[in-house]
Amino acid sequence: MIKSGSVSIIIPFKEYNEFVKECIEGCKSLDYHDFEIILLPDHSIGDIEGVKIVPTGEETPGRKRNIGVTHARGEYCAFIDDDAYPRGDWLRNAIKSFSDPEVAATGGPGITPLNDNLMQNASGYILSSFMVGGLSSRYDEKKAKISDDIHSCNFITRKSVVEEVLWNEKYWPGEDTLMCRGINGLGKKMLEDPNVVIYHHRRPLFIPHLRQLSRFGMHRGFFAKKFPENSLKLTYFIPSLLVLLLVVGSVLSYFYPSFRMILFGMISIYIGLAFVSAFLSRDIKMILPVLFGTILTHLTYGVYFLVGLCKKELVR
Repeated sequence: MIKSGSVSIIIPFKEYNEFVKECIEGCKSLDYHDFEIILLPDHSIGDIEGVKIVPTGEETPGRKRNIGVTHARGEYCAFIDDDAYPRGDWLRNAIKSFSDPEVAATGGPGITPLNDNLMQNASGYILSSFMVGGLSSRYDEKKAKISDDIHSCNFITRKSVVEEVLWNEKYWPGEDTLMCRGINGLGKKMLEDPNVVIYHHRRPLFIPHLRQLSRFGMHRGFFAKKFPENSLKLTYFIPSLLVLLLVVGSVLSYFYPSFRMILFGMISIYIGLAFVSAFLSRDIKMILPVLFGTILTHLTYGVYFLVGLCKKELVR
């Protein structure tokens, strides 16, 4: 029997590792009265005290989460990534949102752990800086706000809602965008709450970070065309506009030398803003990694967004 306020924490992953162990320990330490932990590895990992383990085979994260929901006994399902762990008040703060019957889901910031190395912290800082647009609000807002796209790494919803919408089992990343699209279609609200906090280990600069951003960019570009309801936004196009400015501007500057000063001025303003963002990190060791990482993040995301925009379908 499902108890009022009970939560099923669902953690999909491939293989058991130290990150998963840290996530489990963080969940067990939550100051919440009624929850269960469901692990969804590819294959059997033996028994872990106080944890339900459901081997799924080699499935997509969306498929794994749907399997987890079928085994969940809670009134709410809380989804967290295997390379993240919750703050102690994570569930207690999240469940407060559901006092409003129109709220279907809530989430919040994924803060880079202090014990991550310099390049991981630089990656996390870039993702939370003003240079990435709307993402930064997940870290800075003082109160909960309505959202139309909450990340799956920190996503708490009513079980009845996720059973109706279901996670997309084809696309990854992007399955969270499609889940939120489905919830929007139900006419329900979603909230981003700065007090619903997890700690999320980052891909370090430069290659792992950029590889992840290339996948995000390609899926968002494809979704902007195929699923425009919560992906067709100007902010997602801005990195691609930067790429086009550099390409088209370079060509125009070759044929029209007078355009060079205009292009130089635009690039100087952009680099200046990137430097301000890096300087605001207040860590002298991070200034150069953040500066170059921000520029490369925009260029990588922008290029792959255009690639996704041109694709007829995404195949994994």
